[in-house]
Amino acid sequence: MIYGKIWTVVRPTVGIPLFLGAVAVGSFSVHLALLNNTTWVKAFLEGGQSTKAAASTAPAAPAAKK
Repeated sequence: MIYGKIWTVVRPTVGIPLFLGAVAVGSFSVHLALLNNTTWVKAFLEGGQSTKAAASTAPAAPAAKK
């Protein structure tokens, strides 16, 4: 291990949960920023196309036969 001497300063019972907590907080903040600052993530998470996009890509109704 490259940084093996860190455990002489910080106990593993403190350092490992602290590290994992920092990773979790960082991941949560990145995902929250993506959700709040983009429009496509919300649309993706809702699943499917928006009603405006679905209406424009829907096939036209067949003409009535006389």
